[in-house]
Amino acid sequence: MTFARLLDVTRLVSRLGKGPQTGIDRVEQAYLAEFLAQSPAVFGLVRTALGFLLLDREGLIALRDQSVDLGFADFASRLAWRKDPARARAETGLRGLAVARCLPHRLAAMLRAKLPRGAIYFNTGHANLDQSTLRRIAKATVGLVVLVHDTIPLDHPTLCRPDTPERFRQAMQAVSALADLVIFSTQDARRQAEVHFARFGRVPNAVVAPLGVVPAPPEPLTFTPSQPYFLCLGTIEPRKNHALLLDIWQELPQPVPQLYLAGTRGWASADLLARLDALPKDGPVQLLTGLRDGQISTLLSGARALLFPSLAEGFGIPAFEAAAQGTPLVLSDITVFQEIAPTSAILLDPTDIYAWRETIGYLAAHKHIYHTQINPPTWRGHFNLVFTTLA
Repeated sequence: MTFARLLDVTRLVSRLGKGPQTGIDRVEQAYLAEFLAQSPAVFGLVRTALGFLLLDREGLIALRDQSVDLGFADFASRLAWRKDPARARAETGLRGLAVARCLPHRLAAMLRAKLPRGAIYFNTGHANLDQSTLRRIAKATVGLVVLVHDTIPLDHPTLCRPDTPERFRQAMQAVSALADLVIFSTQDARRQAEVHFARFGRVPNAVVAPLGVVPAPPEPLTFTPSQPYFLCLGTIEPRKNHALLLDIWQELPQPVPQLYLAGTRGWASADLLARLDALPKDGPVQLLTGLRDGQISTLLSGARALLFPSLAEGFGIPAFEAAAQGTPLVLSDITVFQEIAPTSAILLDPTDIYAWRETIGYLAAHKHIYHTQINPPTWRGHFNLVFTTLA
């Protein structure tokens, strides 16, 4: 079935010029690539500090290729994003590529004037999930499709920034009320979300479509990893449970294997940040930031195991990236990993420091004991499920 597609790319725009993509960024990027390749009529919606921008294929290609001019920020953008100069430059660059722009209250009118009839709106980045915006978009489209990655802010509010749970609750209320189709990456995410949707009064139609995983081609590292080593990937924040690994590495007997924590600083307790800042430069635990996807792929291929002690997760793309290379997995024994983890993965209680310490010690001494290479889920399979449901 062919229909015009309107993709919300606000999240991708907010990330321009800010280093490696997060997991959610990759999902929005994959949708952008798919729509540009397969849809003859594709548009992008961007919320800016001044209202909304509408991008056509040319503007979306520039966003996909990261060829947006980021060299200048106009006065309005600088004023709106004083604490985020990269966002100011990104919005200025895209404003010159937009085929239309409007204030928020004119959004429906702009979309009706510019979109072909029968357009469907896709939101994969959780931006703009408020009732006023979605109602305006609904007036100019024939369907609202939202990918809900997880409901962690509602299920585990203490693992999120203090202001996140209430904002997320309002977003999920809007999805419950207005979405025509909700996409989930796991049955676990669907099950938990639909409990909340039922409380809100409406459970939208849904499809479970595992996210595609595309391991990056290996790239050379700028350093030689110490052997043996373990790898933990993910933003530094409480739910990733880095503190467990720091505690373990303080207790491991000599010789202590290397632990690489690869990820950007998110939000975390002052104690955790202080511990990370106090790590010796050449010590057994090192924080790596700014790595490209290909460099992470290289690190994964040589690791004794990927360690994933998260207290909560939505999908866990790094686990599939590691398994695709045959790297052993040590994962939290939480419901999402019980559903999607390869049978060779070791699942451990994320609060059981003894079990994690003993497993890590064993794997440090025995290379590739648990080794099974798998074929990860593909984006083609994901999109086939989504578009079959829409047909």
